[in-house]
Amino acid sequence: MKRNRTLRIWGGFLLLLLLLFTFLIWNIFAGSVSLSASEIWRILLGGDVGFTQSQIIVKIRLPRLLSALILGGALSLSGYLLQTFFHNPIAGPFVLGISSGAKMTVCVAMLVLLSRGKTTSSAILIAAAFVGAMVSMGFVLLISQRVKRMSLLVVCGVMIGYICSALTDFLVTFADDSSIVNLHNWSLGSFSGMSWDNVKTMAVVCGITLLLTFLLSKPIRAYQLGEVYAQNMGVPLRAFRTALILLSSVLSACVTAFAGPISFVGIAVPHLMKSLFKSAEPLCMIPACFLGGGVFCLFCDLIARTAFAPTEVSISSVTAVFGAPIVIYMMIHRKAA
Repeated sequence: MKRNRTLRIWGGFLLLLLLLFTFLIWNIFAGSVSLSASEIWRILLGGDVGFTQSQIIVKIRLPRLLSALILGGALSLSGYLLQTFFHNPIAGPFVLGISSGAKMTVCVAMLVLLSRGKTTSSAILIAAAFVGAMVSMGFVLLISQRVKRMSLLVVCGVMIGYICSALTDFLVTFADDSSIVNLHNWSLGSFSGMSWDNVKTMAVVCGITLLLTFLLSKPIRAYQLGEVYAQNMGVPLRAFRTALILLSSVLSACVTAFAGPISFVGIAVPHLMKSLFKSAEPLCMIPACFLGGGVFCLFCDLIARTAFAPTEVSISSVTAVFGAPIVIYMMIHRKAA
């Protein structure tokens, strides 16, 4: 039994790595400008192919696919931490209104800075998104103390998301035309326009958060077996819950700051990984969720760029098309069980 479980885990990671490699290659080749394999290979090796071709690969496609990989993994891991916190698989940053809260504060920061003729740095956007995520999470936690049923808590989280989205739309309505243009694509969710500086910042933030999450793997395992069991095992529940909230908020804030709100990844991917690996072990699920989220977003971004080319669909629309059916199936399956 243990041997079969080990083989399943290694097989699951092998499948994810194979899908990751496939979508990485596919994303490099896909685009409005057709490039041959030899041209792309020479560009990656630093050869002289042509300025335009090199700029397309190095300045546009590579930063975009790396952003989709990192931010997709961050969003999936954020959902996994929230599901662990609330002991329910339908908890996620988008459903609970956390992404919408981060979106609202980033919008405020961008409007204020742009109105004064200043540029928005990555640090400012992440900080603003973190504040918004924490505010929304604070409301969710206050409601959770009065509402014991998870279904009602989810409805309240959706309502918080609608309120934050309405406030965001109100701010955009009265913004300058130039500010609206800058906010439009971001507010719909997109991995386009990413720079190498953006990639470096998100890699550092998400990498540190991923490492800290790994350090919490044993407390997470104990917490999954029940709060009483975790307390008996010496887990400081108050500090542990605070750590889960902070880590999930940082991950969600980083995603929203760079790519805008992205739906259903934080709910659907952790469920897919649990079904694939047939395991709830944090040492397995943490890297699986991060890797699975990256693969899922690479696939969805490929669809968003190529399905209706040259028109590009928002990434959130594509993730909703593929993620929502997974969530519906999960809820029906849980009800039947």
